[in-house]
Amino acid sequence: MAKNQIKITDAGIDLLHSFKAIDEFGEQRQVALTGERPLTIYLDKREIVTLMTMGAQPELLTLGYLRNQGLVSSIEDVLAVQVDWDVEAVAVTTRQEMPDIDRLLSKRTVTSGCGQGTMFGDVMASIAKLCVTSPSFSSDTIYQVLDGLKDYNEMYKTAGAVHGCALCTMSGEVEVFVEDVGRHNAVDAISGWMWLEGVSGQDKVFYTTGRLTSEMVIKVAQMQVPLLLSRSGVTEMGLRIAQQIGIGMVARAKGKHFLVFNGFDGFKRR
Repeated sequence: MAKNQIKITDAGIDLLHSFKAIDEFGEQRQVALTGERPLTIYLDKREIVTLMTMGAQPELLTLGYLRNQGLVSSIEDVLAVQVDWDVEAVAVTTRQEMPDIDRLLSKRTVTSGCGQGTMFGDVMASIAKLCVTSPSFSSDTIYQVLDGLKDYNEMYKTAGAVHGCALCTMSGEVEVFVEDVGRHNAVDAISGWMWLEGVSGQDKVFYTTGRLTSEMVIKVAQMQVPLLLSRSGVTEMGLRIAQQIGIGMVARAKGKHFLVFNGFDGFKRR
């Protein structure tokens, strides 16, 4: 099904709210706060989960979440994605329900995502099906991506309280950038965009401001992106899973500094 045949809303909402605060000198200041709203996903009238989100791209977030959780097998199966903020919900209609959806929904893993993320099904068993080949990359690759992102992170610069994620080319071109209150939301929204647009991740770099935990590595691997780059740190399980899958992992990337945690064979200083 072509994307223009999917009945899909465009229900992004205001991201910033103005409030008064008192600074360290006792002076009143007008400050911007990041919005945060609950969004409950219904899949073929079945309640799946409630996500806390900024609400900037709820349709892409929903598609990416269902894709990464394995609750919808193909974008071709999606008939409609309808967001209604009056009831803080999104209704997704598909051609046919996944045959083993009851089994998937019966097993939930609370993740280390901002707040409490949830992954359905046997997460560890799904890793065995993922295989990504870490690409050849250099210091210049990392610097070009970081340089290309300099003009982004606008919400963070204005109000803070968000994470940013981006899908970039190996030459540093930013194809899509998403900010949300949780890094898992941002990665899901990018996954949804890739799914809807038919974009492959095989020659891309995925950037995040957040830490590289197990669920972040798994989601990026599901998108078949071979190189993962973070401004933050790495958890031990995140690294172990990256090694098992074969994904390149670079973290603590700020300015001219970074650490390569996985993908040593493909890394060249220049």
